[in-house]
Amino acid sequence: QHHHRINFDKYHPGYFGKVGMRNFHVIKHGKVIPIINVDKLWSLVTEQTRMHYKEHTEKAPIIDVVRHGYMKVTGKGHLPEQPLIVKARYFTKEAEAKIKAVGGVCVLCA
Repeated sequence: QHHHRINFDKYHPGYFGKVGMRNFHVIKHGKVIPIINVDKLWSLVTEQTRMHYKEHTEKAPIIDVVRHGYMKVTGKGHLPEQPLIVKARYFTKEAEAKIKAVGGVCVLCA
């Protein structure tokens, strides 16, 4: 103990010492999952692409949401009656049901 700590120990008890657990290799934002709603999926591709696949229905566009910085697709909103292939890490049940209802496919990717 240093002689200047006497005042600190008297008026600020508990200032010195350790408390709690140490976390080695802290990963900040380790549990953050960026989400996108079903109604915003078509905004990831251009309007020209959407019109092209509306006319040519034998193929469906592949929308890779991971490439656009999202991980999870949630089920808020409506989708136009147009099939699409969505690649994501996570899907909610509602999102999967809405994508399949318009004839689309949900592809899980790591």
